[in-house]
Amino acid sequence: MLSKKYFQFLTLISLFLLFSCQSETAEQVYNNQATITKFSPLTTELKRVAMVNTADDNIIDQSSYFTIKLPYTIAVNYVSIVINSISDYQKVHNVINANANAVVKINFPITLTFYDYTEKVVENQMEFDLLLSNWNSKPDLLFKINCITINYPIKINSYNSANQIASSIQITSNQSLFNFIKNLNESQFIALSYPFTIVDTDKNVKSIGNNSQFENEIKYAIDNCTKNSNPLLDFIDTLTKYSWKISYSYHEKDNTLLYSGYVFVFKKDQSVSASKSGITTMGQWTTRIDNGNREFKISFSPDLLHQLDEDWKLFEFNNSQLRFRKVEGGYDNHYLYLDKN
Repeated sequence: MLSKKYFQFLTLISLFLLFSCQSETAEQVYNNQATITKFSPLTTELKRVAMVNTADDNIIDQSSYFTIKLPYTIAVNYVSIVINSISDYQKVHNVINANANAVVKINFPITLTFYDYTEKVVENQMEFDLLLSNWNSKPDLLFKINCITINYPIKINSYNSANQIASSIQITSNQSLFNFIKNLNESQFIALSYPFTIVDTDKNVKSIGNNSQFENEIKYAIDNCTKNSNPLLDFIDTLTKYSWKISYSYHEKDNTLLYSGYVFVFKKDQSVSASKSGITTMGQWTTRIDNGNREFKISFSPDLLHQLDEDWKLFEFNNSQLRFRKVEGGYDNHYLYLDKN
């Protein structure tokens, strides 16, 4: 007997067939329009591709949480510089490089645009410093994924399993994509309508034909775009410095709730402990670099924790999050996300 979830999935695929203007076979539609949800890895990565570019003015505002809305004026050692465009940031770099003790002062008021497109007017330096302090006290975010540009418009098909309503929307900009994903609810399934084109990290125009290919391009941008790299962080130091909990686990299905309550501690002797409700289980971890990719493996004996024993590849990390992926050939990749406890 078919489960309710499986029936909903079949209904979704059938509705996508009705909404598609292309004469494709059912198998092609399945491959090209693989469904994802609000919490799927690709969905969260897409949201970050669509974030506001906040990195270009970090030399001035010292934050990737927001950018200062153009135009505005600053002074570097009393040299006034008007910032009218992104290219003007090079002037700031030139002046700072020419002065060992350069001091940057912002002429207030300014308008800040946050990574999520919200805006705030800041009237003075005291207000700005307080805002910066508050944001810096929060856990690290995985910020915008730079150097990958979607050529709009693109189409997204959607099915709401709560009210059984199917729809299709045309996305015309990063902001509209960000807001669309932000407003998704847990009962919605979505599918990107392929093919469409992107401009990749190397400035090449590429046609994207499925979810897996798109995620591989995003991974390439994370690894190869200098705006995305954080050379100050060391993976092993970060792994062993904190305790961790599983925030997302996917192996053929979402298994996150199975690991609720577990706290993992990785030691530099390559032992790992998993503790829950006063019971601690010991295991081992290993890591190595293979062809430029960081590989990571956990080994536990008990059945539940043994399911984590995969040949993981590090997708990305910062001081608060570790993200691993195992590519499974088709469209059913495996994922393991750890958040700092």
